[in-house]
Formats: sequence, structure tokens, C-alpha cells
Amino acid sequence: MSTAVLPALAPSRRAWVTDLPLLLVAAVWGASYLAAKGITTTHTVIAVLVLRFTIVLPALVVAGRRGLRALTAAQWRGGALLGLLLSVIFLLETYGVVHTSATNAGLIISLTMIFTPLAEAAVTRVRPPAPFLAAAGLSVVGVVLLTQGGGFTRPSAGDLLMLLAALARTVHVLAMARITSVRDADSLSLTTVQLGSAVAVFAALAAVPGTGRAPWTVAAGFGAGEWAGLLFLSVLCTLFAFFVQMWSVRRTSPSRVSLLLGTEPLWAAAVGISIGGEHLGLLGAVGAALVLAGTAWGRRRADATG
Repeated sequence: MSTAVLPALAPSRRAWVTDLPLLLVAAVWGASYLAAKGITTTHTVIAVLVLRFTIVLPALVVAGRRGLRALTAAQWRGGALLGLLLSVIFLLETYGVVHTSATNAGLIISLTMIFTPLAEAAVTRVRPPAPFLAAAGLSVVGVVLLTQGGGFTRPSAGDLLMLLAALARTVHVLAMARITSVRDADSLSLTTVQLGSAVAVFAALAAVPGTGRAPWTVAAGFGAGEWAGLLFLSVLCTLFAFFVQMWSVRRTSPSRVSLLLGTEPLWAAAVGISIGGEHLGLLGAVGAALVLAGTAWGRRRADATG
């Protein structure tokens, strides 16, 4: 559908520069469910997380060493706090995916795009515009339809973990926008501090007896397919995704970031169909259209109010 005759509604060029990387993040995150399920079990969650973060950390340290030296003590503390939140998100999501279906995981985590504008409104005491909330609601309805092909099972422990992960994502997005000490810091340096903090958390957990297999044991048992999946999770779903998220949240609102990342279930379905051999069905196709419509509508509302 062309919007050339409606210049007042057309997204600005600057908006698309911000939006497109976020959509790419949503795409790789959507694919991460299939990748994570292929290499993770209940006993290897923490080990996989250690490996996933450790792979990219040395390159980040080398690339951003000058920026790291320039960070103030307050910026180090702010980045470490964001890293702690990041580690919580990944622990909840990874254990959640292991203990629930991909359908439930994709549906529940998408609630972030509802939680974020509500949380932002509570913090700022400014009521979100009704059209924005309607757009987010439309996207959620689309996600529900999109995921009906696999059927919605009874709530499980994994479902609760995914719900908590959605709440943690919301806190992370808001924190990146509201921690004043990190606003003027270099994004690469802050990403490095975040990932370093997360690695420290996961390494500490891996050293606790009874938390699963050791990272080096898991790595030694990986074949080519598992290593390909781990590199995908590490380089694209971790390094690329969170660098883009930190870069974008400074150029748009947390609600808009959340809404664009809310297309993640749509991309998960696309990967499932093209790679996993799943079938979308009529309800799924309608749901996909609603997710796209809700995201486009919400982005326009953010343009109008942001």
C-alpha cells in the first residue's frame, strides 16, 4: 500500500533509519527460538549462556578499549546494572524456552510491547495515547492468532518464566532510556560492560555445584551444527541485537522500540515455516497481517507524538 499521497502520515527518513535495524533485531530474535532449542537442554542452559557471551566479549574489549578507558565510574556502574538486568532476561528466557512450547514462548514474551508503554506511563505519569495502546493491542491479538496453529497449552513453569522475562525486558528498555549516567557514553563501551557483567553472573552460577554441566564440557561435545547455532545466538542475537537496541532507544521512545521488537513472533513463525516445516494456516495468516498492521500503526503514532 503506497503512502506517497499522504506525506503527513509517511514515516520520516530518519525514523526508518532507526526502525529497520530494530526490525532486523526482531528477525534474529525470532529465529533464536529454533536455534536455542537445537543446542540447549535443562542441564546446559547456564553453560550455553557462558559460551554465548564469552565468544563476543574479547572482540568487544579490543574494539572498544579506548572507549572503555574513557568511561566514568558512574557509567561503569550504570553499564554493570544494565548487564545484571540482561543476565536476568537471558536466564528467564532460556529456561522458559526449555520448559514450554515455542508457541507459548512467542505469545507470552510479546506482552513486552504492552508492559512497556504502561510502565513508561507509570514512571512519567503521562497516559499513553489511546491509538498507541490500540495499536499494541492489535498486535497482541495478531500474535494470539499467529500462534494458534501450535495450540495454546495449559500454563506451565516455563510459561511463568517467559512472563517474568517479558517484565524483565520492559525494565531493561526503560532503564537504558532513564539511567542518566549512561546517556552520553559510547554505545560500544556500554554494550561491552553489559556483556561482561552478564558473563560474570553466568560464570559465577556455573561454578555452583548442581547448576548443570560445565561450559567446557558442553563445548567439547558440540558438533558443527551446534557451533553454528551458538555462533548465531552469540554474534547476531546477542552482540548485534543489543548494540542496535541501545543505539535506537536513544533516538526514539521505549514504547516504539518495544512495539517494533514485538514483531518477533512473526519472524519466529517465518523461520518455523521456512526451516522448521511448520504450517501457518488461515488464522496464522490473519494474525501475521494484524501484527504488521499494529506495528505500522503504532510507529506512525510514535512519529506523531514523539
